[in-house]
Amino acid sequence: MFALNFYAEYYEEVLRNGRKSVTIRLGDKSDKYVAGMLVWVTVGPRFGRRQKLFTAILDRVEVKTIDQLSPREIQKENPEFRTPEDLVQLMRRIYSDDISVEDTVTVIHFSPVSEY
Repeated sequence: MFALNFYAEYYEEVLRNGRKSVTIRLGDKSDKYVAGMLVWVTVGPRFGRRQKLFTAILDRVEVKTIDQLSPREIQKENPEFRTPEDLVQLMRRIYSDDISVEDTVTVIHFSPVSEY
């Protein structure tokens, strides 16, 4: 089973209330994540204890540059974001790299799977 892990301080609330349905990851992750795949959505620190929030299905996986992202994709990544520059600022905090709008990212669209 694969997981999509998120930092709790940035994403736990929007994941729990269903306002986040896209994750944008730095680099080409299309060999790791494929549409139709089931994954656990978890929160917690890298290399630390994580908590499973729910199982999700990957609806679509696309590779593009940050400046090719649609406003809707950016907003589904984080409801408070509107521009590619908003996303770049967050990615710099997460990845601690010099990231620009020309960098390649993987856009992963996901939906929760009810297990009841």
